[in-house]
Amino acid sequence: MGYGDTLPQVRRWRGRPVYETFLKRCLDVAIAGFGLVASSPIWLAIVIAIRIDSPGPAIFVQERVGLHGRRFRFYKFRSMHRDAETRLRDIQKHNEVDGPVFKMRRDPRVTRVGAFLRRTSLDELPQLINVLKGDMSMVGPRPPLPREVAQYRPSDMIRLSVKPGLTCLWQVRGRSTVDFDTWMAYDREYVTGLSAWMDLTILVRTVWAVLSCRGAF
Repeated sequence: MGYGDTLPQVRRWRGRPVYETFLKRCLDVAIAGFGLVASSPIWLAIVIAIRIDSPGPAIFVQERVGLHGRRFRFYKFRSMHRDAETRLRDIQKHNEVDGPVFKMRRDPRVTRVGAFLRRTSLDELPQLINVLKGDMSMVGPRPPLPREVAQYRPSDMIRLSVKPGLTCLWQVRGRSTVDFDTWMAYDREYVTGLSAWMDLTILVRTVWAVLSCRGAF
């Protein structure tokens, strides 16, 4: 299923076409490539810790929605027990955020190692592969689940007009402490103001957001 027909026409609002079509991709490949090489020892430690802590694969693969509604395989280090998806219905009533997303501060599906990975954002490292593959960018709206997109309002669909990112304005302005409407407003702000300066600013601020573990759960 695609969502391209429902996307607003946003090209006239966006940043420089040369940056969007060429320089942004060069920046993505350079940062993601360096990040994969530099973090390889951390990957090994995380994989071992996950496998010791709970049964199941170290990498969690999930379908997400990307640019123009195209679906892709999204990678994360597994931070939950293997039956997390089937248990979601049982704890849905404990959702701590509004909108079509689910967030729970003390989610019983999260493993001990997973809680640490989420707090430090280390569970997101495998998305560097998504960036190299071209499914994602280093900066852009976070990639939603198909069931979330199915509940989007027309104004929310604008976030699908750019590649999803590993980090975004939501990530550096509060993450899970931000309500859904504000989150969508941040994404609209990013899409309409997309530029090299905005991306670089978000990347720098992400370092502090990750180190402080602010808003992560």
